[in-house]
Amino acid sequence: MGKIQEFEITLNNNKTVYSPGESISGTLKISTAQSIQCKAIKVNCQGFCGVTSKANDMDWTEEELFFSSSVSIADKGTLKEGEHSFSFKFLLPATAPTSFEGPYGRIIYRVRAFIDTPRFAKDYKIEKPFCMLNSINLNEVPDIHEPSSSSVTKNFSYMLVKNGTVELKGKSDMRGYIAGQIIKVSAEIENKSDKSTGHVVASLMQKVTYNTKKPTHDLRAVAEVEGPGVKGGHKAEWKEKIIVPTLPPSSLSGDNLIQISYYIQVSLKYPEVSLTLPIYIGNIAVDPTRPAPSRPVPPKPAPRSNSTSAPTPSPAPSPTVAPSDSTPPRLPPCSNPKAAPKPRPRSSYASPSAPPADLYPELPGAANYNGEMEKSPLQESGSQAVSPNAFSYAPGLSFRQSQNSNHASAPPFLSSTTPQDRSLTASTPMSMPPNYGSSAYPHEPPPSYEDSFNT
Repeated sequence: MGKIQEFEITLNNNKTVYSPGESISGTLKISTAQSIQCKAIKVNCQGFCGVTSKANDMDWTEEELFFSSSVSIADKGTLKEGEHSFSFKFLLPATAPTSFEGPYGRIIYRVRAFIDTPRFAKDYKIEKPFCMLNSINLNEVPDIHEPSSSSVTKNFSYMLVKNGTVELKGKSDMRGYIAGQIIKVSAEIENKSDKSTGHVVASLMQKVTYNTKKPTHDLRAVAEVEGPGVKGGHKAEWKEKIIVPTLPPSSLSGDNLIQISYYIQVSLKYPEVSLTLPIYIGNIAVDPTRPAPSRPVPPKPAPRSNSTSAPTPSPAPSPTVAPSDSTPPRLPPCSNPKAAPKPRPRSSYASPSAPPADLYPELPGAANYNGEMEKSPLQESGSQAVSPNAFSYAPGLSFRQSQNSNHASAPPFLSSTTPQDRSLTASTPMSMPPNYGSSAYPHEPPPSYEDSFNT
């Protein structure tokens, strides 16, 4: 290594397997043949996961960093000739998954050391891997005490001719195991055909899923046992045991790039029929005396309420009143009355004193008309008074009569509707309305249409 004779990381007690939440400590040893200029000496503890779509490829397609902690054990200066020792310590997170190595991905934990040198000088680095073992308590898995069972039926055909059916049933004694335990597998085969079946096989399968853009599934048989077949028209029961080897535990959470699951596959070689029995591999064995947690029950949906109905307001507290016979019963609150309609505007009608002069140009003397009506012979004689009721334009409208009851009402004023009548009336002295200048009645306009109903 040139100037560096020894550059090594040693973990305390030569420990290589750690659990989440533990602390990892060790020593960095450096031995130099001559002095070295350095900017810093750092130690880093890191855990990450990398997956790829190619087998045995270290160029990761997807990466996930679990944690990364660094500490500087020496600042800028000169590392003198001789042996040097630096200690370090890190705290591992409590949620770190178990270490794993597969053809398409790895979960790696390591401690690295760096010697940063000035520009144009060689940097030095070294790393020390260690393993993480996350404890999986099988007693926390729902229905772990219950056996895992399944069944399947297959048509038995020979030379493309159906020759009956074969029914296969499989069962395991429970659903959770640890390394070194024995899995008790039983199979029941009913051959309803004339041909004999092939051998029955029970395999402990490991399924690893590498979550890339296109997930990769890696299947392999960890352990396998085999039994004889069943002749045609017979029924047989087969039992066998499988010892669980040392395996990484099952992945209970589904948020990692690498997912590990296990199941028992019971199959017949002929005809090709198989079934699967899901199981879990953990670190803490199932306790038969401990009740297994039940599956969570989804909450019931809340009853639908009518959104159109308004909530009933709570009544205001009323003062305490002594009961008496005269107290009337309390009535329910009534709704507010509707507002009365606005009154129509009163008429502002004003009667004209005389028609304009240019309205009837054919009338004789219309140009010299000064606003005074010509008196009729009856008015000049003064023998008869005209009653105001003769000019009432509203039904039911009447005026009070004067105290002089000897005067009779004048005949009503007639209007012509035809041109002949209009010319006739224009030539007679009775065509113009009478003059009320000498009348005793007040000179006021007649009431409006609305006021006539109030009179």
